Amino acid sequence: MKKSTITWIVVGLVVLFIFFSLKGYYNNFVTLDEQVNQSWSQVENVYQRRADLIPNLVEVVKGYAKHEQETLQGVVEARSKVGGQINVGPEVLNNPAAFAKFQQAQDALSSALQRLMVVVERYPDLKADKRFADLQAQLEGTENRIAVERRRFIETVNKYNTSIRRFPANILAGMFGFNQKEYFKAQAGSDQVPKVKF
Repeated sequence: MKKSTITWIVVGLVVLFIFFSLKGYYNNFVTLDEQVNQSWSQVENVYQRRADLIPNLVEVVKGYAKHEQETLQGVVEARSKVGGQINVGPEVLNNPAAFAKFQQAQDALSSALQRLMVVVERYPDLKADKRFADLQAQLEGTENRIAVERRRFIETVNKYNTSIRRFPANILAGMFGFNQKEYFKAQAGSDQVPKVKF
């Protein structure tokens, strides 16, 4: 064989190797990105479930706790703030400020629901109401689902972020526009032990 033919074969093999390497990295990034988006959709799904339960819960409590309007209003306001932010889409994952705002609204709703449950303790008739008991059980189940889906989301984001930060993938990820995704963070003050007084 001629020397030039061998050179062209070697060059062709190198080009094919580079092409298939780039293709493999890119397709891996796309797969991981879609897994993050899918996981995020499931987080939104359980948040939506919680938001859908709240109006019914508030209505049941209203009948028993007429003079607890401030607490009920706090829950309604927190839910309305979350209402417009539940289905924010995966683009929020690339915007730290939007992600923080989303998480802050969800944390405020969780806090308002906790205050509502404290108020409920003062009304034994309400606690005995079957509708309230059913709604409370559904809400507790939903809160557990939220925790599970957030954990899964964090694991998926970890896998994605690790993949795009490793060398040489980090160079290719930057070239193709794959950026790190945000993690959920603990609510401010959650590292403090709550003070319980009887």
